[in-house]
Amino acid sequence: MQGTAIRSIELYKLFVPLKEPFVISLGPIHTVQNVVVIIRTEDGCAGYGECSPYMTINGESVDTCFIVGQYFAKVLKDKNALDIAGCTEAMDKTIYANNSIKSAFDIALHDIAAQHSGVPLYRFLGGDKNKVLETDMTVSIGEPQKMKEDARRFQAEGFPAIKVKLGGTKEDDVARIRAIREGIGSNHPLRIDANQGWGTADYAIDVLQALAEYGIEHCEEPIARYRFMELPRVSAASPIPIMADESCGDDHDAERLIALKACPMFNIKLGKSGGFFKGKKIADLGAAAGLHMQVGGFMESRLGMTAAAHLALSNAAIHHCDFDTPLMFTEDPVIGGISYLENGVIDVPETPGLGAVIDESYLRNAECWIL
Repeated sequence: MQGTAIRSIELYKLFVPLKEPFVISLGPIHTVQNVVVIIRTEDGCAGYGECSPYMTINGESVDTCFIVGQYFAKVLKDKNALDIAGCTEAMDKTIYANNSIKSAFDIALHDIAAQHSGVPLYRFLGGDKNKVLETDMTVSIGEPQKMKEDARRFQAEGFPAIKVKLGGTKEDDVARIRAIREGIGSNHPLRIDANQGWGTADYAIDVLQALAEYGIEHCEEPIARYRFMELPRVSAASPIPIMADESCGDDHDAERLIALKACPMFNIKLGKSGGFFKGKKIADLGAAAGLHMQVGGFMESRLGMTAAAHLALSNAAIHHCDFDTPLMFTEDPVIGGISYLENGVIDVPETPGLGAVIDESYLRNAECWIL
């Protein structure tokens, strides 16, 4: 289409300290280290994307994303920004995996496409505002008393569900959940995420059975991702529904897990799938298989979480949202985007496209690369 050729691509490193360390079984995070991509077309349209690389999960860092992003910029320049399938193929042919930085480019391309269609991104993806999006709030792994206090605070702030990071020993994790239940009572929705921390199927089953009495809605990724062939056995023996996260990266992973009847739930993240193009395929596959799904993220700002919220509105089988990380930032570098309302409710913008941009004052001080 005339005017939609990619004229320039900008990469920026975005560093934002957290209010306090965010700790999971794979280690702590003290400062957000993200990459922002801005794609500009000949007709003056600008698309924004963001990724939050996670070295222990997707094998990428802010530095690898910054370099690989330069490879993508060189192969995508002058291509039609509306040819998302063609741009995706070009990136996949350039380098295997690297789905985190691919997702930032994909989000920016979808932002442009939805702007050209004159509709919010969720409508461009075929979705509608036929459900209320509500985010949970996550308790970092730590000492039981601290986790109890955090959970009570999040409950008092009105969050409809509390997610708890686990992945230690059986004794420690049971003590953590027991303390949290003492703090928030027996009825408040509670979810857990082991981040592969229980390792083997037998150990995970033992822990999950020990946690059965605490009324947990679901558990994310209880065993090591490479042991996905054992997920069906874990799911069959677990009194708590299992949600695949690290083991469900792209649509090919989703197909494999569905064929194995590995678990009843998927957690979709744009930074794992490579963006909307493949993330939507996961949602469609999961819906067809009768799975319940969640959309989550890594440590994205409200820009990346706005993209996640548009994805969550695109498929009726997506029931859960994990969009809390921007609330952990010491600063908010985003203009527009989702709003956090009372009781964890997420309001998605109605402006054409993504509806979110990075404040220029943050970009002026950031390390950048422009083609």
